[in-house]
Amino acid sequence: MRVLEVGSGGYNAALLQELVGPDGRVTTVDIDPDIITRARACLDAAGYERVRTLTADAEFGVPEAAPFDRILVTAAAWDIPLAWISQLSLDGRLVVPLRMRGLTRSVAFDRDGDGLVSRDYRLARFVPMQGTGAFAERRVLLRDGVAVQTDDPAVRLDVQALNDALSAPALELWPGAVWDFPDELELFAALNLPRVASIHASQRLIDEGVLGPAALLGVTILISKDSFAYRAKRANESTGEYETGVIGHGPQAESLAQQYAEVLRRWSDDHRRRGAATIRYRPAASSPGPLPAGAVVKRHGAITVTWS
Repeated sequence: MRVLEVGSGGYNAALLQELVGPDGRVTTVDIDPDIITRARACLDAAGYERVRTLTADAEFGVPEAAPFDRILVTAAAWDIPLAWISQLSLDGRLVVPLRMRGLTRSVAFDRDGDGLVSRDYRLARFVPMQGTGAFAERRVLLRDGVAVQTDDPAVRLDVQALNDALSAPALELWPGAVWDFPDELELFAALNLPRVASIHASQRLIDEGVLGPAALLGVTILISKDSFAYRAKRANESTGEYETGVIGHGPQAESLAQQYAEVLRRWSDDHRRRGAATIRYRPAASSPGPLPAGAVVKRHGAITVTWS
């Protein structure tokens, strides 16, 4: 096989060379020349002279070495460049940590006509992509220890109004939805709620009860100009399981909490399992018609997700 690694370090490329064997070819590319210099030196020292190293912006792929049977991306990508699709062989696979509504999932994509369809996905965290494919998410500080972040340009972040909401008494709503597979639940919520962002809080503010424990690593919020709601969990003494609910802040807390709770119920009743999502990527040129509701629009195309 011919394999392209986007984002280099050397070690992973050496493992890939072992997998493809003496007849295969591995190309590893990075935008940082210092990283490539170190990777080249380490590969040579370890006996992997056959691995090709290249300093370049991987947004454009490596056309002179294409097509690739596998493309493995090792930095969080906000979008999928068209070059990655066009340089993938017809039966090739692209594995990419893809950013969707503030979440990263490492997705194994196969070709699906002009686009891509997922065969598997996993929770992942990677450093962000640099170069042409970089994307800066908006991040605002509501107060010391509380930040809100979003990659949706349509979401308005009014710092004063949201901070006032945080100071108001919290509204709790427990719809009887089971808490399970939190990474799958978070993905479903982020992709089925409108106007989403994520809220992050320090351990000190969580200990003080300002926000719930879910905010420590970041949790999806449904947001309006002056209010927000986020997911929480508690023990359900009658069932012996945990249940998931909603905590709302601000003048629109009840309305937002109701919307969030409906999504939690839907996931709990119909999709509470691992791998329920099928993720598709469609380049803009191949999807001239209207996009389905809930599509995540990117620079080069759009992501759509269906749930089994």
